[in-house]
Amino acid sequence: MLEAKVPVISICAVRTGCGKSGVTEKIWDILRQRGIHSVVLRHPMPYSDLARKKVERYATLEDLDQAQCTVEEREEYEHLVRLGIVVYAGVDYKEILQEAEKEAQIILWDGGNNDFPFIRPDLEITVADPHRVGHERTYHPGEVNLLRADVVVINKVNTAPPGSVEKLRSSVAEVNPKAKIVLTSSSIVVSDGHWIQGKRVLVVEDGPTITHGEMGYGAGVVAAKAHGAKELVDPRPFAQGTLKEVFATYGHLKNVLPAQGYFPQQLRDLEATIEATPCDLVIVATPIDLSRLITIRKPLVRVLYRIEEQGEPTLSQVLDDFLEGPKGRGS
Repeated sequence: MLEAKVPVISICAVRTGCGKSGVTEKIWDILRQRGIHSVVLRHPMPYSDLARKKVERYATLEDLDQAQCTVEEREEYEHLVRLGIVVYAGVDYKEILQEAEKEAQIILWDGGNNDFPFIRPDLEITVADPHRVGHERTYHPGEVNLLRADVVVINKVNTAPPGSVEKLRSSVAEVNPKAKIVLTSSSIVVSDGHWIQGKRVLVVEDGPTITHGEMGYGAGVVAAKAHGAKELVDPRPFAQGTLKEVFATYGHLKNVLPAQGYFPQQLRDLEATIEATPCDLVIVATPIDLSRLITIRKPLVRVLYRIEEQGEPTLSQVLDDFLEGPKGRGS
């Protein structure tokens, strides 16, 4: 691991789709409220021309456009940039770290692919999902993050069965008894939610969460049911091009459309599949504004989620303890 000149907080997860990005947002906001300027170093996203992506710095949506970021890259960067968070990424993490250190009081390592940090953290936070109890101990490298964690965030306690939350808490305590456990909820935020009532809806979910993350559904389905959708339309019979292959690969998917865009043809196929699927309304539950990248001619509502603390200890308390200690002060 590289050594930083400023304090580093890592936010990683045991599986894709645990809600790590929302936790990163929450931690950045807590630091902001305390007058601390932090930037995000994102785990590498090797989906395009690596030769021109040695060091990336994203501060505006225009930066993402100019870099021709893929959908998968935008899903990790855009929601942060919209909040005013500067995001660093790329290939050469020694140089990336040197650039980030010039402007950050604290660096937030935003882990991807459930990988462990490239920069040595002073505080390690790992997010786990009570909808997938057992996965925290059976997937690599996610289990490494659990074993290394100073703090384990059990997210989605508002939607998971209470018994699952307790099973996960016990599992964490068994393998990492030193870790503090923080409970959080993942609250759904819907634009124009009243439009969903009684409609036949096509739900477009975050691609990684419902494909290799094995969730099968995400915030979009939760929002559709909560707002009284008449029907979740199955897009599989109407899948175009490369999306046919996606559905063949991930046989657990039904009644949801994964947002795919690793390369331009997938974006075109996503647009064509949405156009071909008969529905009254499209629910877009990706972290990005898809309408900036493809043409969606049907009525559309967006679904986002926000992390809220439940009980104690809270993330705020954990961070205050860290900031008051020698590592948080950079000593």
